[in-house]
Amino acid sequence: MTKISRSYTKEFKQEAINLALNSVSVSSAAKDLGIPDATLHTWVKNAKQSGECSSISSDGSIKNLNVNDLLEENKKLHKRLARLEQEKAILKKAATYFAKELG
Repeated sequence: MTKISRSYTKEFKQEAINLALNSVSVSSAAKDLGIPDATLHTWVKNAKQSGECSSISSDGSIKNLNVNDLLEENKKLHKRLARLEQEKAILKKAATYFAKELG
């Protein structure tokens, strides 16, 4: 059994890490990119340990990001999204109730 070793550019790795951090899961990001889950998990783990990650914006400029800050922000946004979805469900039920009362 031969092991196929692929090499990836530094820019590809950085973009893959950014995608993984902003995706639902690292596995789904790996699947979208067509790379092994374990590879992307290792890249994300190493980025978390170093605490630094670079990102190339659409205008071509490079900005350095702190992975831990991104993870914390992602966690807060998920909590906020869950709360907003609960509020939406409550308002939907209230609207249904009042529609029955008035109609």
